[in-house]
Amino acid sequence: MGFRFSHVLQLFLILSFSFSILAHNEQDPTTKIMEDFSGYPIHEPQFSTSTSFSVDTENLQRQIDELSRYSDTPAPSVTRILYSEKDVLARRFIKSIMASSGLSVREDAVGNIFGRWDGHEPELTAVATGSHIDAIPYSGKYDGVVGVLGAIEAINVLRRSDFKPKRSLEVIMFTSEEPTRFGISCLGSRLLAGNDALANALKGTVDGQSISFFDAARSAGYATDQDDLSSVFLKKGSYSAFIELHIEQGPLLEEEGIPIGVVTAIAAPASIKVDFEGNGGHAGAVLMPYRNDAGLAAAELALTVEKHVLESGSIDTVGTVGILELHPGAINSIPSKSHLEIDTRDIDEKRRNNVIEKIHQSAITIAKNRNVTLSEFKIVNQDPPALSDASIVKAMEAASKELNLNHKLMISRAYHDSLFMARVSPMGMIFIPCYKGYSHKPEEFSTTGDIANGIKVLALTLAKLSLA
Repeated sequence: MGFRFSHVLQLFLILSFSFSILAHNEQDPTTKIMEDFSGYPIHEPQFSTSTSFSVDTENLQRQIDELSRYSDTPAPSVTRILYSEKDVLARRFIKSIMASSGLSVREDAVGNIFGRWDGHEPELTAVATGSHIDAIPYSGKYDGVVGVLGAIEAINVLRRSDFKPKRSLEVIMFTSEEPTRFGISCLGSRLLAGNDALANALKGTVDGQSISFFDAARSAGYATDQDDLSSVFLKKGSYSAFIELHIEQGPLLEEEGIPIGVVTAIAAPASIKVDFEGNGGHAGAVLMPYRNDAGLAAAELALTVEKHVLESGSIDTVGTVGILELHPGAINSIPSKSHLEIDTRDIDEKRRNNVIEKIHQSAITIAKNRNVTLSEFKIVNQDPPALSDASIVKAMEAASKELNLNHKLMISRAYHDSLFMARVSPMGMIFIPCYKGYSHKPEEFSTTGDIANGIKVLALTLAKLSLA
């Protein structure tokens, strides 16, 4: 027995060594011999260097460019609004690429698109990756798109490397990460996370042209059977992990010459809508002491937002008045109404909430002092921050090191679908550099080399997590 065991052990070691140094393909005889010898398939090729992966950057850039043509504004800008004609065409494009990559494609009631590569143990919870393709007016062609087309290419990379997943791998294209049409950010991922309040609120939600959410969805072929969106909800633990590849949307990686950012936390966003009402009047006839100017109330509140954010004492606290509208909007008319929409964020939820309360108290004081009415102060959303899962951070760091790519740990101050997928499964994010940190503008750009690096790290991380 000892003689036979020693010979078996020697054979196994020789074949193991041969397997580790030979390139992998479908006809690899070493793999076949090992599988025949052991009685089990070989599921974990040794991806020890970047040469193990081949990213088709030429085809990927072609796809990015083609997708950018589905836009309501001329190049180089991209405008792709939820459930618009161009959005529907872009969705078809994504589904065709998923299918051509061998993924099984399905959609839910709001248009979240899923492309799955079944693992050899499909009963296990899958590992997911993905992002969004909708684009705010006059933005660029990389935000979100890199995380969708890049995720599909990561699957292709693994296929070309002869990787066999244990857990299934799933690419998700999320519906409406941007709040452009209905004022709700990350609509698809919020619903996936089981947001009953949002599902109910959507029954009465309309866009700027008074088109209801459900009419818009049905015009695009979704929500056809009912107004009940509970079928979209995922149970906690539906995925074993979720990883999102994304351009940084900031300048740090480019400035520091670091190819990979490993995200450890996503800042907590909050959105506020404020309305003031005054009396209005003729710009020449109403003297200054007798005015109740809703426009000046809005202007004063905008400045107090900046004041309260700076008073927090943390560089991680930010605030923006992104919308300020005046009614009736004529140069010779005192504004009788004003509307503001405020965005404030922080990685510290308590600190951010303190800023919101200060803004609220300032709005009350400003209305009183200017003799106008604070007709609305509505907190639209007040989301908690999300922490990346330690095991996923470790896997992303390990993948970067194995690929000889420098990386740094980072905080995401922009929100992403990952913020809400963290409520469904352990979450992580990979950042890549973008030109001067530009985003949400036509100049947004990442090189094919930087994108390829991100795809390689994503692919290797997916492989590791699939085998866990």
